[in-house]
Amino acid sequence: MTSFLWLNMFWHNPFIQWNPDECGGIKKLSLAAENLWLPDIYIEEFMDVDQTPTGLMVYVSNEGHIKYNKPMRVVSICHLDIFYFPFDEQNCTLTFSSFIHTVEHLVLGTEKEIQEVSNTSQNLIQSEGEWVLLGIHQTMEKMSVGTSQYDQITFYVAIRRRPSLFVINLLVPSGFLVAIDAFSFYLPAEYENRAPFKMTLLLGYNVFLLMMNDLLPATGTPLISVYFALCLSLMVASLLETVFITYLLHLATTQPPPMPQWLRSLLLHCTSPRKQGPAEPQEGSKSLGLSPTHLPGLKEPVELVGKVPGPREAELRVCPEPTRARPDHEAQKQHLVELWVQFSHVMDTLLFRLYLLFMACSIITVIVLWST
Repeated sequence: MTSFLWLNMFWHNPFIQWNPDECGGIKKLSLAAENLWLPDIYIEEFMDVDQTPTGLMVYVSNEGHIKYNKPMRVVSICHLDIFYFPFDEQNCTLTFSSFIHTVEHLVLGTEKEIQEVSNTSQNLIQSEGEWVLLGIHQTMEKMSVGTSQYDQITFYVAIRRRPSLFVINLLVPSGFLVAIDAFSFYLPAEYENRAPFKMTLLLGYNVFLLMMNDLLPATGTPLISVYFALCLSLMVASLLETVFITYLLHLATTQPPPMPQWLRSLLLHCTSPRKQGPAEPQEGSKSLGLSPTHLPGLKEPVELVGKVPGPREAELRVCPEPTRARPDHEAQKQHLVELWVQFSHVMDTLLFRLYLLFMACSIITVIVLWST
């Protein structure tokens, strides 16, 4: 964390005093900082070279009160918890302590109340726009190093990230792509471009993740990465479901295998009563819905009364058998095709509902985690 601080230090030096009446009424002097003793106050989280400008002045009063103002650019360590990125709040610390002097020689304290310091910081803060200062708190404690103790003042800087940039650039496009993938289920299962359409969406989502990778934190695993992984998994599952349904339809229209009885019963049970499956064709002429008197090649019963069939008539009565068997076989095959097609549509609907259920549960879980 890079911070720009204005450090104001006050202390009393009893060895620097004078009588203003004897010095022409002078009550305050400004001296070069290198000419006086300065407390060695440092920041424990500091991770860069001190770039404090040189030539600073120290203001000394006739009673020995010294004031030293020091602007600082502090590059410090801040342990970030990025699990809730981009809706995260961080609590960074700035610990002020002495490097040489123990509590027997140097005791630290604050001149102003922490609430006043926090309000002043919120009024004067200048950020790059990504973070908002929530408040500043402080604790005073002693650090033990062996047998020595050092006085410390720790400031806790609470900041919150502005999520609007990441919501617009990450969450909204991802949500649109997943929504389009969900609506693609309304394309007919027989539509030949359904699988290529889903594959195009999947490739587009991968390109989106590669482009937006720079906006994600470089370390750790934030919740938004889990959200992207869930969206990608849903789109892959959607593509696999389309491949499976396409395979079933292809199998049903080319070489439909015999459907097990339990699967046929389950299919009839799952379908709505208003949408009954095609009735199973009966053996022989019943599959065509015709009575024996209406089969081709047969005479009416009245014409056959009292007549003995001749050779020609016997031939006519035998020849229609192969012709009649062929429509029976075609009707049974057509019925089996319709059953498998209906089963494919039922599976498509079932998997689509499971897809929506899992997507809703995942999104609700992520939103609840973000809100907490």
